[in-house]
Amino acid sequence: MGADIGLIGLAVMGENLVLNMESKGFEVAVYNRTTSKVDDFVKGRGAGKKITGCHSLTELAGALSKPRKAFIMVKAGNAVDDTIEQLLGVFEKGDIIIDGGNSNYQDTIRRTAAVESKGLLYIGTGVSGGEEGALTGPSIMPGGSPAAWPLVKPVLQAISAKVEGGVPCCDWVGENGAGHFVKMVHNGIEYGDMQLICETYDIMKNLLGLSYEEMGNVFEEWNKGELNSYLIEITRDILKYKDTDGKPLADKILDTAGQKGTGKWTGIAALEFGVPLTLIGEAVFSRCLSAAKDERVRASKVFSGPKITKPADVKAFLTDLRKALYAAKVVSYAQGYLLMREAAKEYKWKLNNGGIALMWRGGCIIRSTFLGKIKEAFDKKPDLENLLLDPFFTSIIEDAQASWRRVVAAAVSNGITAPTLSSALAYFDGYRSERLPANLLQAQRDYFGAHTYERTDKSRGEFFHTNWTGHGGNTSASTYTV
Repeated sequence: MGADIGLIGLAVMGENLVLNMESKGFEVAVYNRTTSKVDDFVKGRGAGKKITGCHSLTELAGALSKPRKAFIMVKAGNAVDDTIEQLLGVFEKGDIIIDGGNSNYQDTIRRTAAVESKGLLYIGTGVSGGEEGALTGPSIMPGGSPAAWPLVKPVLQAISAKVEGGVPCCDWVGENGAGHFVKMVHNGIEYGDMQLICETYDIMKNLLGLSYEEMGNVFEEWNKGELNSYLIEITRDILKYKDTDGKPLADKILDTAGQKGTGKWTGIAALEFGVPLTLIGEAVFSRCLSAAKDERVRASKVFSGPKITKPADVKAFLTDLRKALYAAKVVSYAQGYLLMREAAKEYKWKLNNGGIALMWRGGCIIRSTFLGKIKEAFDKKPDLENLLLDPFFTSIIEDAQASWRRVVAAAVSNGITAPTLSSALAYFDGYRSERLPANLLQAQRDYFGAHTYERTDKSRGEFFHTNWTGHGGNTSASTYTV
């Protein structure tokens, strides 16, 4: 008998996943392109454990029990393709290749087809939870070859995070790229959650004038209620953290945000599928704007904003702020689920929306109490059109509406940027509108491009063109409907 599973790529995430697997009773064979890392790991963190070090993929293949299972944890992109190509040379039909990196779902669709054409099986899985999650139990979102799932399920569910009743935060998502698509949307929602919290912090700091300690206390209090989540919890810790001189460390960190691309991919997918993913889009653009630090510094010397007028009742405004944050968060998840729904239609994935919420309940970066309510909503109505239409979430929005408007109005009138809080509100106002001004937009399109329009007094699907100027023709252009 050989090792139960192999892992390729011993960066921190890879090492931690190996230790996690071994701690759950699995024997693991490991390989890294820089073989000295293999030796260092086996003699160091892996010493005395059921871990076999390998200096080549041929050696790795020989160390694994059949059907072989190899978990790839290398940088997304060409490195994954290169590793797959090499594994195809040493693996046999029926063996399984698992990509646990942040690969683009379209690459996973392509790779699944390519690997299956060689008689092997493929899984592209999202893994969320960072370094700590990899070691203690991440959220795992597998998709790919359905035949591979029963063979890898014992390992993946064993190493995943667990929620109430020991339920694993890992279940089958769907064919080909479904797992990585769901992970991509998870990361987009993560971008949105983080930006919403940052805007809330900015309002507390620059409008309310709270100290870092006071802000940390507010987030600590919020974490005891409906906003209870990993990101609120770490925000509390960050705001209270002191540098060596006793001053808040967060205040000394340069305000330029990095990104690895998954949020951008989510926005691109939303445009491709015609889904109004406005909040996540603004979160990505906010990072882009933050990166223009030098230009912003120059602009700050050219332009001045309004004088800050602090609200008379800070405690009441903090209640408004909490409700606004919660309502905008609901919109972010509603939009994310709309995107998954459209992708599922396109690729014929049978996504379990409630199950996805459960997978996100533990181990991952967006884990929160709130996700349990999403699972309940989809359990009650699996074909729910929009999360906002679930009675629980409808009541949250109705309760928060006045507070949300006061917060966005205060931010705008005081010159404090709040793109995700305000775009979420704009989406909600558009969604609840029986009639939008797109009638005028369609008239404009027909006027300059003969793109046609539908009429309120005629059947849907019947298109009309008007000769608006009297000297145009009656020929109309083709119609594109989102």
